Amino acid sequence: MSLTTNKMFYVSWEAFHRATKELARQLLAEDFDAIVAVSRGGLVPAAILARELNIRTVDSICVASYDHDKQGSLTILKDAQLADSAKLLVVDDLVDTGETAKALRERFPLARFVTVYAKPQGKPLVDNYVTDIEQDTWIQLPWDMELAYSKPLAEEV
Repeated sequence: MSLTTNKMFYVSWEAFHRATKELARQLLAEDFDAIVAVSRGGLVPAAILARELNIRTVDSICVASYDHDKQGSLTILKDAQLADSAKLLVVDDLVDTGETAKALRERFPLARFVTVYAKPQGKPLVDNYVTDIEQDTWIQLPWDMELAYSKPLAEEV
């Protein structure tokens, strides 16, 4: 996948927060002891979920599979120290091809795996998500973007 060949889906901080709170609503009836945030994309939704679900124990697993515009091979840079259990919530921002989700399912087979966004190839690997995204769409998340000045249309002519 590359930025030059895909559709773009731009997400504002407000939209991301709203979607993550919706994910929290889906999980309110559950009883989780801890969260494992998938670094880096899962750190922000994990913080929101920890607050909304009143979960105080949060760890991270650091996984590298993307650079800023393409997916590569999966490497676990730091493992989480929490034991796998049915009361463990694993949180990522999105599931794309499912390669990260497969590795996390192997590492935490009893845990609940959730994402904010899900693409068709990875969707079967998550227990809960909020928004469907087409497979050929690149998601531009708010922590990857900056606001910039935009010229008035009259100046572009």
